[in-house]
Amino acid sequence: MTDFRDVALESLKNILNKKQDVFQMDETNEDNAFVMMLMLTALRKLVYIKSILKTLITKKLSKQNVVGQCALILGATELIYMKTPDYAVINSYVNLVKEKTDKYVAGFVNAVLRKIAKQKDIFISADKGDFFPQEFKALLKKSYSTKEIEKIERSSQNIPMLDVTCISEESAQKLGGKKLSLGSLRLEVKGKISELPDYDKGTWWVQDFSSALPIKMLEDVKGKKVLELCAAPGGKTAQLLTRGAKVTCLDVSANRLNILRENMNRLNLKPEKIICEDGLRFLDETNEKYDIIVLDAPCSATGTLRRHPEIVHVKTQNDVMEQAKLQKEFLDKIDRALKVGGMLLYCTCSLCKEEGEFQIKEFLENNENYDIVNLKNKMPKDLEKMVTKEGFVRVLPCYADSFGGADGFFIACIKKEK
Repeated sequence: MTDFRDVALESLKNILNKKQDVFQMDETNEDNAFVMMLMLTALRKLVYIKSILKTLITKKLSKQNVVGQCALILGATELIYMKTPDYAVINSYVNLVKEKTDKYVAGFVNAVLRKIAKQKDIFISADKGDFFPQEFKALLKKSYSTKEIEKIERSSQNIPMLDVTCISEESAQKLGGKKLSLGSLRLEVKGKISELPDYDKGTWWVQDFSSALPIKMLEDVKGKKVLELCAAPGGKTAQLLTRGAKVTCLDVSANRLNILRENMNRLNLKPEKIICEDGLRFLDETNEKYDIIVLDAPCSATGTLRRHPEIVHVKTQNDVMEQAKLQKEFLDKIDRALKVGGMLLYCTCSLCKEEGEFQIKEFLENNENYDIVNLKNKMPKDLEKMVTKEGFVRVLPCYADSFGGADGFFIACIKKEK
């Protein structure tokens, strides 16, 4: 167990030092289950745990002793939230710190963790569910009211389940689970995804409810020539192909495209073309014209907080603005590759309106030959609150509380009229 705690400690250290933006681990590997649960809990509770440590520590640990700081955060997480025996937690982290630093820091960690162990019932009852640091709240204030941010914060702590998209009703019945509006299937899965029914037959793929929405907003795509920018890992590609579209997949990352190829092979689907190239360069140089362009734009990923709670601790306004600049560059180059009468489907897994509503409104102001396609008629009544007054789709985690939560997402359909 100490080895797993060592992995968690190094990961947390990298995240807090902003050397690692996203915590990634195979959550279906049983050997990693402890580290996964420990890290996700620590990151969701980090704001509160820091406030606890602040009351207990009278002197500052130096920056050189970041190992001690991380050990205290992880130790407090286990003691308060994971019901690990006190002696196992304290001994493990004290020994880890001793190995990595010295006996003085280890002694300090020992003393603080013992205080937490004695008062853990008090700390549990005093937890008000704080998740977002002030810096992250400030980032969201450009888009939402204080009450809206509070709702997003609360709903973002829902533990995500596994959502899949099925090719047939038969495969959905074999998997079981709960069918959500517009067809996504939600499963409670513990264990390896590859061991679920019909995995090898390629009749379904993993795709969050929100990520599956954009392609569902398109009208009939059968026989349509589609350019999918930033296509990997291929969830939207699979949706388009199963609906009969002729898809050209493009992504700048060779590794991510290899994953797309693996996914398409398992699903027995074949895109027209798979191109590894910078999307901006491709748009500059191509002479092809497409009926539909799908731009799942690079973004801050602030909508994926349920699976990646570290985002609230590492993403800044600068990150949002850098991505917004890149999105604008893509949008400025779309026109030459889109047929008159064609459709641009733009989406991001961001909560920030700078990467969604504000971005598209600016595009429309600068491109009078494009009009918004109102998506209200594409959404069932139980999801109507996700449609904005302009006709965009804005998914907030709190809009999906009734069925267990969803990632934050933005979707716009824009038609080239002339």
